[in-house]
Amino acid sequence: MKSISYFYLFAVLMLVRFEVQAAAFQQEQEPQETGDIILKPSPRSENAVFKKNEQIVYDLRVENNTNEYTTGHIAYVVTTDDGRKVAVDSIQMAIKGSSTRDYEVKIAPRATGFYRISFIVNSPQYDDTVRRVFGVDPQEIRSQLHKPTDFDAFWTKSREELEKVTPRYRVLERKDLSTDKKRVYAVEMHSFDNVVVRGWLVIPRDGKKFPVHYRVPGYVVTLNPNMDNDDFIAFDLNVRGNGNSKDVINIGTDNYCLLNVEDKNKYVYHGVYMDCIRGLDFLCSHESLGIDTSKIFVEGGSQGGALALVTAALDHRVKLLTMQVPLYADIHDNMAISASYDKQVFPFKVFRRYNSVHPGFTWDKFFSTFDYFDPQNFAPMVKCPVLMGIGLLDQFCPPRCSMALFNHISSDNKEYVCVPNSTHEVNMNYFMFQNLWLREKFRIP
Repeated sequence: MKSISYFYLFAVLMLVRFEVQAAAFQQEQEPQETGDIILKPSPRSENAVFKKNEQIVYDLRVENNTNEYTTGHIAYVVTTDDGRKVAVDSIQMAIKGSSTRDYEVKIAPRATGFYRISFIVNSPQYDDTVRRVFGVDPQEIRSQLHKPTDFDAFWTKSREELEKVTPRYRVLERKDLSTDKKRVYAVEMHSFDNVVVRGWLVIPRDGKKFPVHYRVPGYVVTLNPNMDNDDFIAFDLNVRGNGNSKDVINIGTDNYCLLNVEDKNKYVYHGVYMDCIRGLDFLCSHESLGIDTSKIFVEGGSQGGALALVTAALDHRVKLLTMQVPLYADIHDNMAISASYDKQVFPFKVFRRYNSVHPGFTWDKFFSTFDYFDPQNFAPMVKCPVLMGIGLLDQFCPPRCSMALFNHISSDNKEYVCVPNSTHEVNMNYFMFQNLWLREKFRIP
């Protein structure tokens, strides 16, 4: 067994990698809590997830950074994740200067779902609000599948069209990037519509066969050679329009998800999803490089989370799936939830702007295309073990939508992790758990 310090280092590297990957359209983070009066709410349940018959309890620590005795009240407002108010109450606050005081906030049991809770301090000298989210039995969340009647036929035909494209693989060793322990290869292949996509293959030099860590990119993100782990061959694919695969599509973050959005056959994600399958074709045609094709796991965060799930759904050569904050999940409910935000965020910030300047573009037309690409519609096709991580403060990928997708996954071997105070990201603890999870599934000592 490797040392704990190894796991810690690996988790740190994974976390840094994911944060860079998510940076392409980073959600506005909550500012570091500073000020005269600071509220620090902590849910009295692991990962802010409660049972539906359980009272919701928060321990609320109040810090008074002034020298003055301060009185006032702390209100707390609970809403559904789409903004409907369900509970309002308050507690009296009285705290000496330069001190802390703990309060208990109790909320009646709620029905299955996710809820926003705002803690609002009000005193003659100070006003502030701290926002959190908690879940209630999220594994019981159910959502409607908006799956077109020809969904399966559409993707069967897409696979057939991909197979007609000769891959013309190119594998070039990059000695300038290689080390004494690993060889780095630049790879290239022809994909759907004969578009060339590229990626990176990193292979340990010790001559064994290795399982594969197949990584797909976040939204318009550049993936580089992954040198993080000695126990996996790392394959990082830049799908069309990402990283070093921008020959044909290079239109920036605001326009990428809009490219041909009114035509399902030409929509950018039609080719992107097939690029991910072509990446599997590459791996399975290059076993001679030491690739153990019986042990391929696919991973991604944000857009990459969606791509990873779709890849596992369409192709059972994938044996494990790990994803973080999967973008576009349950796109119908995402639209409804995002409408309640004070400030619009990706992706509906982009979709709504497009709608506003294209009079003939209706939401029915949008969904007539996007229903073919909503990751939730692929979820029932996933049979392999799955691990998902989500941030409860994520507005790009609302927790309800991520969990709806998760609950549609057919695999009977699936786990999820909620990170209470994260937005469009997870944390180091998640990646430490993911590493242990992967090693156990693939029986890596």
